[in-house]
Amino acid sequence: MNYNSLGKTGLQVSKLGYGAWGIGKTMWLGADDDESLRSLRRAIDQGVNFIDTALGYGDGHSEKLVGKVVREAGGVVHVSSKVPPKNLEWPAPKGVPAVEAFPADWVVECTERSLANLGLETIDVQQFHVWSDEWVSQGDWMDAIARLRSQGKIRYFGVSINDHQPASALALVNSGVVDSVQVIYNIFDQSPEDELFPAVEAEEVGVIVRVPFDEGALTGNIKPETEFPQGDWRNSYFGGDRKGQVWERVQAITRDLGVPVERLPEIALRYCLSHPAVSTVIPGMRSPRNVDANVRAAELGPLSVEELEVLRHHRWVRNFYQAP
Repeated sequence: MNYNSLGKTGLQVSKLGYGAWGIGKTMWLGADDDESLRSLRRAIDQGVNFIDTALGYGDGHSEKLVGKVVREAGGVVHVSSKVPPKNLEWPAPKGVPAVEAFPADWVVECTERSLANLGLETIDVQQFHVWSDEWVSQGDWMDAIARLRSQGKIRYFGVSINDHQPASALALVNSGVVDSVQVIYNIFDQSPEDELFPAVEAEEVGVIVRVPFDEGALTGNIKPETEFPQGDWRNSYFGGDRKGQVWERVQAITRDLGVPVERLPEIALRYCLSHPAVSTVIPGMRSPRNVDANVRAAELGPLSVEELEVLRHHRWVRNFYQAP
């Protein structure tokens, strides 16, 4: 496993991290706790030392599983979590004051709950689960972050940027207040390269990439006939004719690269790891088999200049998080 510095924090994090949303057992159906624990242990055994979770993933269920494995591991495993907005509005709408989403007492309360779920004394990176740049100079949330840091309950502060809105955190990055940002970045959504990545490189802010497989679209496993369990949120994400759109786009990518569809997950992950601004990529890995495949892909290193040039033409501007 290879490692990067998470911005200027000094944390050395594995280039392949572990995204723990899917093991929360709420929106993603079919997760099994025993298999989730095996997957977490398998990842750590192979050198993965960065795990991203959140209080909102199964109302703390994901945090409890992560904490159990991290406490057992013995070695250094860095954990990041997230404070949900108090108003429960995802993504953060414009015009909402910071005090409605992240008042200081709420930030402290949620952090205490996350620490209890994890069974840890410190969260390495505590993040806000949504962000609006209007909040940079608003509210008392910075007081809460300073207090938690001084008490040793968190080490660093980050935000999870709104879906497909990487420019919505530029003011925060330029303020020098934030240590890391988490952002959607993949072959389809290349928009962080436009403004966010130059800004974080200039300010030495760490980058945690989420959704490298576009919720499964870039695995090549989503076909027009694909079905998800009733109640699984992907029925909305891939609703209408979206599965057909995805399949056509996937065929175009593999055709232009001259590779079989089976190689697409490897290429999608390596695409994210090829950008120098990226500190770590956190795919969901609910089975040891997925862990092994992603570790192998990460070890292959960045894509070639020629491959990246081909993929540059497959940018696809859309937002599947909005209902069809």
